[in-house]
Amino acid sequence: MASQDCVSCTAAGTGTRPDKNNKICDNEVDIYRDTVVRYLGYANEVGESFRALVPVSLVRFSYLVASGYVVADSVDKGLKASRIQWKNNTTKKKKIVHAVGDSLVWQGLASVAIPGFTINRICALSLFILRKTTSLPVGVRKWTTTAIGLSAIPFIIKPIDRSVDYMMDSTLRKIYRIEEDEQVFVHHER
Repeated sequence: MASQDCVSCTAAGTGTRPDKNNKICDNEVDIYRDTVVRYLGYANEVGESFRALVPVSLVRFSYLVASGYVVADSVDKGLKASRIQWKNNTTKKKKIVHAVGDSLVWQGLASVAIPGFTINRICALSLFILRKTTSLPVGVRKWTTTAIGLSAIPFIIKPIDRSVDYMMDSTLRKIYRIEEDEQVFVHHER
């Protein structure tokens, strides 16, 4: 599983090549994936769910929070790749760029763009249907739409994550894969 380009790190130091979850050491906690920090990636979905009830500026702020999470996670993956002892500096630079780029694209699509659009459309459609088919007061329709949007979040996460993984495995990850049997920094699930 380890590449010939990757040299095992010293026992006293930084661990070994990251596994599929980008962990440097088995006992390392990735704060962006293993702690409550990962919920910051859901901020825009929550913002979209509340769009009917809050000012648009709050929805935009939720995108800022989610985008900040994406950037922070990507920088973290680049720093982890830089701590690995690679065979040479050229390989090291490529691996850092791949780690940051992969995380940035994956998170941008799977944490911000696709789920934000999906929740936005679910909420818009539910508000439209409630307006056309019920005589509920406007406030009740808006709160119902918000509840529908929030309740949809757990159901859209896995399909979106899997779809983005498939898309990236079929495109971008093929471009920067150096050896066919080498495991490249991949980002599975939030």
